[in-house]
Amino acid sequence: MSALALGLVAAFCWGFHDICVRFLSQKTAISACIFTVILTGLLFHSGVMLATDTFEAMPPRAVYLSLGAGVFFVIATFGLYYAFQRGPVRVVAPLIASYPILSVGWAALQGAQVSGLQWLAVFAIVAGVSIVAALSDTSDAEAPPLGPTIAFALIGAVGFAGTFALGQDAAALSHDMPSTLVTRLMAFALVLAIILAFRQPIWPGRQALPWLVAMGIADGIALMCVLSAGALQDAKYAAVASSLFGMLTIVLAWMFLKERMTVSQWAGCAVAFAGVGYLAL
Repeated sequence: MSALALGLVAAFCWGFHDICVRFLSQKTAISACIFTVILTGLLFHSGVMLATDTFEAMPPRAVYLSLGAGVFFVIATFGLYYAFQRGPVRVVAPLIASYPILSVGWAALQGAQVSGLQWLAVFAIVAGVSIVAALSDTSDAEAPPLGPTIAFALIGAVGFAGTFALGQDAAALSHDMPSTLVTRLMAFALVLAIILAFRQPIWPGRQALPWLVAMGIADGIALMCVLSAGALQDAKYAAVASSLFGMLTIVLAWMFLKERMTVSQWAGCAVAFAGVGYLAL
């Protein structure tokens, strides 16, 4: 499977994750949601490794890179949750969706060849996702001050870019499964430490638990897909394609929750998938 295809699988998984967040976050503490999803993702990944017997020794540099990816993943998770909690979506979504630009820029700095048309395709994907997500926000409610909201969104974008850059570098040096396990162990340890330090709730409640477990499995598949692309050609495009999750959340809401999609939003989808199609050539 190509890096781009792995990114698309990740986008669908994270799209499902986010559509669940839309109704769970109204009744469940964010800390409990994050803790359950991160723990489930760790258990899922560990189970896959046991089933496939992919436990292997890692060189020290791969371990350090994987630990760094775990730190960035926690930063990305908290940045995303708190940015969308504050809103509005039309401000937050385009900023979160900008992380592929950082991912491709980092790859270019490391010597990867990125043509002008490929850059244009990346910007088209970011623009399409931003249009669809931003136009989904029809709320007229007064939002908190924008300064902290923008800061959280940019922190989330940098966190995702850092996760994928370090995680893919680790996977290129070692087997992707153990390196992703180290990333998940680091993320879980940090989340647990943060929740305990700030005395936040962990138990989400019996009603929300099945949904959060499903979200954790989807998150486990998504992160495994993006990081495992590190050993493939054009690994950076897994991160680019995964950014479609914000757009796919809206499309899934249209399919299953019967939410309305405007002509402008469908045009945004067309622009984003045109960019993906070009990168796939």
